[in-house]
Amino acid sequence: MAVLELFPGTTAEYRFTNRGKQRFTQEFVKELRRIIDEDITRLSLTDDEYSWLRKKCAYFKPSYVEYLKNYRFDPSEVDVQLTEDLNLDINIKGPWHSSILWEVVLMATISELYFRIIEPRWLEEGHDSGPDHKRLLNNYEKLMVSIAKELEENDCRFSEFGTRRRRSFELQDLAVRTLHKCRTFSGTSNVYLAKRYGVRPSGTIGHEWIMGNSALVGLRNANLFALESWVRVYKGNLGIALSDTFGSEPFFRNFNLKLSKLYDGVRHDSGDPIKFADMVIQHYEKMGIDPLTKTIIFSDSLSASNAIRIRKQCKGRINCIFGIGTSLSNNHEFFRMSPPLNMVIKLHSVDGIPVVKLSDDEGKETGDRNAIRVANYIFSRKGLDE
Repeated sequence: MAVLELFPGTTAEYRFTNRGKQRFTQEFVKELRRIIDEDITRLSLTDDEYSWLRKKCAYFKPSYVEYLKNYRFDPSEVDVQLTEDLNLDINIKGPWHSSILWEVVLMATISELYFRIIEPRWLEEGHDSGPDHKRLLNNYEKLMVSIAKELEENDCRFSEFGTRRRRSFELQDLAVRTLHKCRTFSGTSNVYLAKRYGVRPSGTIGHEWIMGNSALVGLRNANLFALESWVRVYKGNLGIALSDTFGSEPFFRNFNLKLSKLYDGVRHDSGDPIKFADMVIQHYEKMGIDPLTKTIIFSDSLSASNAIRIRKQCKGRINCIFGIGTSLSNNHEFFRMSPPLNMVIKLHSVDGIPVVKLSDDEGKETGDRNAIRVANYIFSRKGLDE
């Protein structure tokens, strides 16, 4: 909504990055192209979903929900190719307010399709309607019950963030159906499943919002401009600030007293979570704000055990919630022979201007190499050639 309201005429380009070793085939690309051209273009809000969004997501203006009701994915915005080394080359280009909607649906499709065409071994025990598949689902449900119990016993509030890298819709649906009964369950980023199970749709600002602002209003203070604009659109709703688009230190330089008071808290998505928690607490104390009135959302490749460890370190110092994704919808410990895809789709340019995503984790930068060098120089970070 913020993109449509503030930058309605802006064009954007997104690119896919596969950080893992998995590779693909022409058969995969052909089927992905068919799904984009035929299946995804038929997606639309039902009248019931439209009414639910109006009621449950009041932070969306009625005009934006109307926009979503009339929205249809345009397959011409997506180009998919297979590279010589059997990797995927995916470019998405179009108006920013429409191209922004491709990321989640494409990543979920790529992940599910990979485990159906390239790596189907996890289903070798039986067919979808057979007893072996039923046993697999029963065992996965037991895993989710165990995880929910562990998180609940340790008073860990958590949301399910697993849509983009799920193994299948069926497994994600099973996870939310099981987990939402847990006392400390806070919601899911999958709006369809939030509606199905009567839970809160849960999420935060995306990196792309701050990345796009960096091209349109300036790189050095992009965090400041992006966070102020977010408040202007959402009026205090959705008040968790994303901290690591260009690294945490530049973020905190822009996270002034006004923003620190306006925002409910911050989100951690890369780097050492304990060091980050210490940094956040010190920042609030420096601002004269009680950290126990604020919240950190941790969302970086979390498992239940990691969440519990972080919770113990933060208890009595600052509130925390955990956005747990792949380990709920595509648990690597359960599917040991076929690890999840390690992939992202990131904003690459806005109105032809390259943008970058830096990180508190070395090697997770994305974007044009020269643009990364410029950003590293501006934020006094190590460059690509150092």
